[in-house]
Amino acid sequence: MIEKNNEKNNSKGGVIPEWAEKVVIRPAANIDLKELEWEGEFANFRKVYAEVFDRMQKGFSIMWVADLLSWGIIGQVFVQLVSKSAELADGHHRAYVHSYRVRPEYRHAGVGSRLMHTAEADLQKRGYSEVCLNVAKNNPLARRIYDHLGYQVISKNSGKWWYYDQYNELQYVNEPSWRMLKKINT
Repeated sequence: MIEKNNEKNNSKGGVIPEWAEKVVIRPAANIDLKELEWEGEFANFRKVYAEVFDRMQKGFSIMWVADLLSWGIIGQVFVQLVSKSAELADGHHRAYVHSYRVRPEYRHAGVGSRLMHTAEADLQKRGYSEVCLNVAKNNPLARRIYDHLGYQVISKNSGKWWYYDQYNELQYVNEPSWRMLKKINT
């Protein structure tokens, strides 16, 4: 981890660590997929990451990463452009954001906001007018972040979904959530 002692004030009067200036937000590359596992913490999503990357290669998704130069990937946000469920992503007007995270030791420095703003700006350029996401009801911190970013609750979601883990075993998730929406291009 990079030393966090050297800090600067930002325009809002807050303090931005010097290392934050070395963070580059960019589309993910194949070589980044292993780093998204965070030394095994998210290894169970290995196949999910590979599938999203494959969808990105086909133009159906975008994977954004926050790359701290000389250290590695410290954050990510994935955008689904097309979904089987048009209420999530319809390929034209509404996109779905998921897998949004920043390593804990790098939070509160604006990295997450930069990731989300980059994803939203890219969607605006593509002509999208809405971005939606789901946030777990038992995660009030994430809910506050999304509120701060301008997302509003539009409905409840059962939060039931599944995926195949790194051992190709089916994993079921039951995470009741709020569906949130933000209008862009307005």
